[in-house]
Amino acid sequence: MDTGQEREREPGRDRDPEGRARSARPRDGLGRPLAYGAEGVARQPEGVVRTPDGTVREAQRLLDAGMPFHAHEVFEDAWKSGPADERGLWQGLAQLAVGLTHAARGNTTGGARLLLRGAGRVEEYARGGAETYGIDVPGVVAWARGLAARVTAGDGGDVDAAAEAPRLRVSR
Repeated sequence: MDTGQEREREPGRDRDPEGRARSARPRDGLGRPLAYGAEGVARQPEGVVRTPDGTVREAQRLLDAGMPFHAHEVFEDAWKSGPADERGLWQGLAQLAVGLTHAARGNTTGGARLLLRGAGRVEEYARGGAETYGIDVPGVVAWARGLAARVTAGDGGDVDAAAEAPRLRVSR
């Protein structure tokens, strides 16, 4: 139905089925846009509601595959669909994944900042005694701070996202 307030659209701009701007360009494993027609990595579907355990398992799978950008999207779904009092956990984990993404893309300054910010958020959340769903908070925080220190000092070299992926839970 036409409301009389039709939005003007930029010619050639990619849109999703609802008409929102959304790039249709394929992306690589670190979320970087590739040329149209290039072979890319499948995107994570948006708005998926998972259990906390399902969120951690899927994010770990993506981290292990060297796809921290995609893991960030899984954590983003959790913070948007989960209880408000868990937002700090999922946002912090999303920041850690994006920090790893930036470090692997060569943006060491931005990557280190996000790693430290995410570590602080996860640590603050856990300090409140809230449920962490088996996440090894001390281990994840130590990982993030260690990687941030290495990339900031220039000792990290090229950051391989898969090799640097954190273990979210202690191995059983």
